[in-house]
Amino acid sequence: MRQETLIDTDILSEFFRGNSVVVANIDKYLQDFECLNISIITYYEVLNGLLYKDARKQLAKFKQFVEFNQVLPLTVKTVDKSAEVQSELRRKGKEISHTDTLIAGIAIVNNLELITNNIEHFKRIPKLKLNNWTR
Repeated sequence: MRQETLIDTDILSEFFRGNSVVVANIDKYLQDFECLNISIITYYEVLNGLLYKDARKQLAKFKQFVEFNQVLPLTVKTVDKSAEVQSELRRKGKEISHTDTLIAGIAIVNNLELITNNIEHFKRIPKLKLNNWTR
């Protein structure tokens, strides 16, 4: 059985661009699970980009997508985990962006595999399960 996942912003963008490999992987995933999980951070990043570009048709499509899927919130527990991860990365001189650390914290706390095209970046985080659906 497949591991339940959290879709990172870059994978979601590829999905909306119609990347056939990503679309096929999402279709396969949805055979086992009823919806996709994205973080509130990904929601923010996509919404911010679409509003900046004034991409109204894409914005409507994204809002409709969100209605049928799950947006996982930041909680005290996910923020605690994210801060722990970020402080450890800073100590090692391997810091990543706060938004990515928050996405990782949501994935770890909810025991979700993070689906991203940015494996090199996220592999710095111990205990974070990763997969890339662009291949």
